[in-house]
Amino acid sequence: MRSLKVKDLKAYYFTSKGAVKALDGVSFMLKDGESVGIAGESGSGKSTLGFVLMRMLQEPGKVIDGSILLDDIDIIRLGNKEFDEQIRWKRIAMVFQGAMNSLDPVYKIRDQLVEIMQFHKYQGDFNKRAEEVITQVGLDRSVLDRYPHELSGGMKQRVVIAMALLLKPELLIADEPTTALDVLVQAQIMNLFKKLKKEGMNIMLITHDLAIISEIAERIGIMYAGELVEFNTSEEIYNNPKHPYTQALINAIPRLRGDKKLSYIKGNPPNLANPPKGCRFIDRCPHAMEICKKEPPLVKSKDGYVRCWLYDS
Repeated sequence: MRSLKVKDLKAYYFTSKGAVKALDGVSFMLKDGESVGIAGESGSGKSTLGFVLMRMLQEPGKVIDGSILLDDIDIIRLGNKEFDEQIRWKRIAMVFQGAMNSLDPVYKIRDQLVEIMQFHKYQGDFNKRAEEVITQVGLDRSVLDRYPHELSGGMKQRVVIAMALLLKPELLIADEPTTALDVLVQAQIMNLFKKLKKEGMNIMLITHDLAIISEIAERIGIMYAGELVEFNTSEEIYNNPKHPYTQALINAIPRLRGDKKLSYIKGNPPNLANPPKGCRFIDRCPHAMEICKKEPPLVKSKDGYVRCWLYDS
């Protein structure tokens, strides 16, 4: 993978109460060798972005505009057969939120890995590849001959990551991979992602926990109400956040030293079936101005951009 370019991506859920604008003009670029973190609160559109990249968005969801260029291929416009044969699981794979709970309880781990390879017509020795990915994610080969109920939560999460790696993808999307795991196991899973990154894997980490992203991501996108309101290097996001929402998220991260009171964001996110005109953060923003009722400009910088009137020159 040389690059992934997402431009003006729009994906809506069409319901009886109107179109829910889950993704509304999302743009970013990921270069080979980079990893990206997508952060934001629940309902901001993070998981929808992952589903769209995998071409697995279910009805009533629909991509209505934009492009996704994987190198020079616009995967939005590929036929279903071409996408299945060329892209899904082979070049882009995804670890879904809560995926460890979807392991088949009546089949051993080896059988489940082999079934995936058979379905996708993997060219190679099935058992050898199963052993390779299991050890790659830090598990003993003996796990292959065990049932899911014999594994801990952390082990099951490693198994589903191994499943995503079976066909040797270039980009791995991980949606909330540490949710429902205790703190120690969360650290182990993040160490696994760091190991995969060192081995050359491009990773997109989708999470509501901004604190963990810095461990693997060179670039971070902040999602709010269906929009990427800020996209920049990890260093800029953490040390010099621009958008008021990004600033609020940073201020809400607990510190080891208890010399600073934690802040929180007042109010609730807008209804994406009827979002406010202009800036979608306007009702919760401490810096809101009259001009914020108009669509905010996209203000570019050296390494990224921010959507906010505060930086319009």
